[in-house]
Amino acid sequence: MTQEKTASKNHQIVTAWAATLLLSTLPNIIWQEFFGTPTMALFWSKIIFLAFLLILSFIWKPAKPLRFYFLLVLILFGVEKLLDLVSKMTFWLRWFPHSPSFIQSMFGIQLLRVMVAVLMMIALLVVYKRPARFFLVPGKLDAASSKVAFIIDEGTSWKNLGWILSLCITGGTLAFLILAGRPTLSQFARVLPSLPLILVLAAMNAFSEELNYRAALLAPLYPVVGKTHSILLTAVFFGLGHFYGVPYGIIGVLMATLLGYLLSKAMVETQGFFWPWFIHFWQDVAIFSFMAIGAVVAGGG
Repeated sequence: MTQEKTASKNHQIVTAWAATLLLSTLPNIIWQEFFGTPTMALFWSKIIFLAFLLILSFIWKPAKPLRFYFLLVLILFGVEKLLDLVSKMTFWLRWFPHSPSFIQSMFGIQLLRVMVAVLMMIALLVVYKRPARFFLVPGKLDAASSKVAFIIDEGTSWKNLGWILSLCITGGTLAFLILAGRPTLSQFARVLPSLPLILVLAAMNAFSEELNYRAALLAPLYPVVGKTHSILLTAVFFGLGHFYGVPYGIIGVLMATLLGYLLSKAMVETQGFFWPWFIHFWQDVAIFSFMAIGAVVAGGG
């Protein structure tokens, strides 16, 4: 690689990192922790920043390869804001009223998230033409994994690794939830009739998050900044988005970032959607089960 190409690649990596951190929920977290609930001005600041980045991609050569990344993030933000407005409309509130029932309220939330994913899928098809180019295929389920110190040995097959990570991640999440929520056996008994619906909700959430925050971001980043940076960028973006989730706070961010790293790694190395979705699904089953019995709530409230 020539010196000029190396410099251009470094500019692309730095630009991708700076843009991702500023467009993530990091500014929202800082604002909320120090000044209170973020205003719409913060959202519009990000939209203006994205518009600037898109213009920059036409006039600054190193930013050109990142144009689709900026465009897809802009579409994601726009679609999420549009459907957020839909969630506040009278007809939607009539169909999905605010309810103490976890299943009822969560179904409305997940339906909107799946709608975001469907619209993002359409945008991705317009940009990339074929689902395989944005990982929306099962992938090579027995692909070999690269090494991750203390976690994954070099060459381990995803055919085995997918099951192992599913068990370990879900088991670790359950241990955290049990310690945090201290549920009783009677609470678990009450949630059993709702388990089929919890499985559906977990499947919906895993699909929408893997498409919106994994595939849609990896597809434009991977060819530009390479495997390592694309995996780390999407992991950090995903992790920061869970500061007010379950688990919450710094612990939640660290756990979600590690999860995001492993899921992005699975998507890139298998070139597919199955293992990231499968691992994510089982963790969501555990989280939603504890939320359904009221043992934990998003944001730690």
